[in-house]
Amino acid sequence: MVYGEYVQEAQAALAARLAALAPFPAAEVYFTSSGAEAIEGALKLARKRTGRPRFAAFEDAYHGGTFGAFSLGNPAAMRAPYEPLLDVERMPFGEEAALSRIDGRIAAVVVEPIQAEGGVRVPADGFLPALRHRCDETGALLVFDEVQTGLGRTGTLWAGEHAGVVPDVLVLAKALGGGFPLGAFLAPAPLMAALADGPPLTHLTTFGGHPVSCAAGLAALEVTIADNLPRRARALGDELRKALGALVGRGGLRAVRGRGLLLGAEFETPARAHAAVLACRAAGLLVGQALHDERVLRLTPPLVMTERELRLGLRTFAAALNG
Repeated sequence: MVYGEYVQEAQAALAARLAALAPFPAAEVYFTSSGAEAIEGALKLARKRTGRPRFAAFEDAYHGGTFGAFSLGNPAAMRAPYEPLLDVERMPFGEEAALSRIDGRIAAVVVEPIQAEGGVRVPADGFLPALRHRCDETGALLVFDEVQTGLGRTGTLWAGEHAGVVPDVLVLAKALGGGFPLGAFLAPAPLMAALADGPPLTHLTTFGGHPVSCAAGLAALEVTIADNLPRRARALGDELRKALGALVGRGGLRAVRGRGLLLGAEFETPARAHAAVLACRAAGLLVGQALHDERVLRLTPPLVMTERELRLGLRTFAAALNG
């Protein structure tokens, strides 16, 4: 009996800690097994709360591989074999003018504060505040997918803090479990109450919030807070971004961008990026191309990376470019 039949101490402890750290008051936590499952829960919450049929998301987003999550993101060629999918209004990421397409039929807008698999794309400062304003105007819920950006990676606990924007629903996974499978979506109690009746038990999970995963997640979260890993990610990320920027022009490297320890190294072509991946791998440094922009290497080193490891990684990366 993992979920729901009895209160599990590890679940309750992690939920209480997350609720205290949430960007909105009176937060409640619904645990899942993965980020994609958490996105599904957020979509069902939005549909049940608003009664609206449509969703909105952004081009080149990635929100997971389950049916609803897959509907939100990915290039058209990836979606084609599975259509018809959910009815999604898809907009260019970072373009404020496109936000007028959010209307009264939209149940929720789902967005990554920084697109990761889309090529580590950081929006202009005004974009997320404008999105928040448009959601408020139309009554659409704003869902932040912080599966990759959350829990300190970008230099703050939540990436939305950079823009000073509070979402209606926050989706977490990956780092949340401290290496174990765990996801969650958080929302204020009055909003989360929509799942509790009319009728109840319409959103369930068997292994979501497994107590072993929750114990690991709580331990990882306590280290993240006690050692101020968001601040560490910010400092190391600034150093790494500056050092990588000095390599622009070598081996086809064209640009470096990102926040904290979520960085993108953009090459002139996917072939150049792939060559860098192979050269790094041969030297013992693991890097990979972004799923939706293969010109970009998505660099996400551990938040506990040491200065020595940072220097070693930089030397290896530079040698790969020179080779």
